[in-house]
This record gives sequence, C-alpha cells and structure tokens, in this order.
Amino acid sequence: MESAAERAELEEAKIMKINSELCSGCGACAAACPFGALVIKGNKAEKTDACTDCGACASACSFEAIQAGSGTDNGGDAHDLNSYKGVWVYLELKDRQLRGVALELLAQGRKLADEMGQELAGVLLGDNVADLANEVFANGADRLYLVEDPCYGRYDADQYTAAMTELINTYRPAVILLGATHNGRDLAPRVAARIKTGLTADCTGLSIDTETGLVAWTRPAFGGNIMATILCPNHRPQMGTVRPRVFKRAEPDCGRTGTIVRAKTKATTSRVKWIKSIKSLKESVNLEDAEIIVAGGRGMGKPESFALVSELAELLGGAVGASRAVVDAGWMPADHQVGQTGKTVAPRVYIACGISGAIQHLAGMQGSDVIVAINRDASAPIFTVAHYGIVGDVNEVLPALINEIRCATA
Repeated sequence: MESAAERAELEEAKIMKINSELCSGCGACAAACPFGALVIKGNKAEKTDACTDCGACASACSFEAIQAGSGTDNGGDAHDLNSYKGVWVYLELKDRQLRGVALELLAQGRKLADEMGQELAGVLLGDNVADLANEVFANGADRLYLVEDPCYGRYDADQYTAAMTELINTYRPAVILLGATHNGRDLAPRVAARIKTGLTADCTGLSIDTETGLVAWTRPAFGGNIMATILCPNHRPQMGTVRPRVFKRAEPDCGRTGTIVRAKTKATTSRVKWIKSIKSLKESVNLEDAEIIVAGGRGMGKPESFALVSELAELLGGAVGASRAVVDAGWMPADHQVGQTGKTVAPRVYIACGISGAIQHLAGMQGSDVIVAINRDASAPIFTVAHYGIVGDVNEVLPALINEIRCATA
C-alpha cells in the first residue's frame, strides 16, 4: 500500500508546471494547447482552469519552461509502473445503450483481470446514464467509473479525450480496452498521445504473457501476412482497440453487484460546434449482427454467380458477405466485405463459397460458431478452420444445396 506521502508525491508529479524564469512569453505553448487553456499575461504563460495537464504544450516550448507531469510521461521507474492497477473497459454508447462491443470487451476483460488478480472496471461517460450500471455489473465489472454531464450527451473528441485523460491520471489503470468502432478509433489514439503510452489497434487476440505478466496484444501485420504479438513493457496503461464481434459476450449474471465511483472531471472548451443532428439511416447490410452469413469469393467465377449466394442467403434468412478480392473487382459493394480490411463477424453459421481463406479473410470470420466451406481446391486454407467442408465446384454445389433446402421447407 502507498503511504499518504507517497500518494501526495505521485499526485503532485502529475501536474504540469510552468517555470516563469525560463518562459519568454513567445506564445508557442498557447498555440499548441488543444483546449485553449494557456494564456500570455505580462509576457509569461499561465494556465487556466481549462488545463487538463495533457502535456501537449511541453513539447512546443523551445525554452524548456514547461514541465509535464508523470501522468503525461509514465515511462518512469518500477514504482511508478507498479502503481497502475486494474483493467478498464471504455463503455461506448449508442442511443443511450451499451454497444455490443462494450459487452464483448467486459467478458474478455473479466478473463484478463482474473488472470492478473486485479479488478475489472467499466468507464462510462454520458448524460443521465446511471441506470446502465446494473447491466455493466451483470456483465462482469467490479467497479464503474461514472462521469455524467450534459456535455457528454453525445461523443465529442475534445470533451471525451480530456475526461479520459483526467480519469487515467487520477485512478491509474494498468490496462484499457476500447472498441475499434468509429468513435473508439478516434478516441484511443488521442488519449494514448496525451498520456504518452503505446496503443495496439484492431486486436484479434488478448492474453497474458506468462513470462512478463503483461497483456499480449495480437493483431494482423504486414497486410495480414503475419500475426504480430505486441507487449508494452515500459509505459502505462497498456492500451488497445478490439473490433466488434472478435470476442463472445458472457452470459449476464443479474445477481452481481459492484461499486459506482461518480468521478468529476474539469470542464474543458470544445473546438467542435454542433450545428445539426441527422437521424442515422439503417445500414443496408448489417453483417455484424447477422446470425447466418453466406459469403462469396473469387472462386464464384463471375459477378453473375453471386445470384446463387444471394438466393441461399435469402432462403436461410441470412446476409450476403464477400471477400476483398470480390469487392476490389467490383462484383460486390464494400459494405459486404468480410476480413481484416472489412468487417469482423461472428455469426452462428458462416458459409464460405469459393473463398480460399487468406489470413486477412480468416481474421474477420474465424470466430463464427459453425463454418461451412465450399471450394474446389481441397488444400485451400479455408478448410483448416471449417467445421464442415465440401470439395467441389461452387457453381454446381450451390444449386444442389438450394434445391435441397427448398424441398425440405416446401
């Protein structure tokens, strides 16, 4: 346990300081501040209440007059690193409800926290969202850091970055998981840059390295030709984003309870001005939530053959997917693409038609419950992950399969 003096020393080290004797009043720091929190008075720089101690101004100062706190440069000694505890999951919202990826990360975060012998916490920013706490605890969290304010009613990069940075500097988590959504991919690198730690993006696997006790972040690299495992030994927190549907949700335990920490953050000025909100249109292809996906690859031979894929998908009540090669050839629109550069899916049934199974494609669908592969090449990589395989011409197999299903349901 840290003593009161040690804790006070750590808190003091987090605060950004300005040495007025070295400051020339040049204004470079004020120009670099993303929050407009520095002003020049009497030819000297001064902080305002909007300062979040992010440290962006320190690198802009040519006179070394600004000392950034350890919260913005946490590659210190072992004592500093050991003071970071716990696994955090950033709980992204959509229409005031937890997004599916948040629940998936709570399940995986629970496994990591148990293996590390630490607690799992959710971080929730929003306006009047305390009623979601029971769902967070039911899905595995021990603690919920809750920040409620009207300014967090919608995602704002400036507001959310400042709040997350302050929470991290105050409570010092060891690990942070975020969803690789549009907002998650925007927020994660901003926060990582503020606190000067590493960030592994688009992970497809998370585990604890047995030798170091660090999180082993696994993701495709070099265009998906290899799988890289990345460690972050010298900085905290260890951060990474994970695509939706990579991990399975846990079965909620409605009897679980936890601790709510109502955290307060400094108000900050946002550079974003909201002009108008437009109701989002429903996606024409919702592959992420589909229970059954029938996907076609270059082995279909020609774009007209995708009529068979669509017919089978319609019969089964599923969605149509496609490989990157098919999308690049213009046979199918990009919103049908499954794989590393497309969508990550985990349906109950995935039927791969004429797809060879390159690692980039496998990264986006190998979490499916049941994989059925149809390919004329018996040595195609897709068969290494398939639960059921049919070796044959897909343009002959699909009509026969469609006919059997029609007869069975007639």
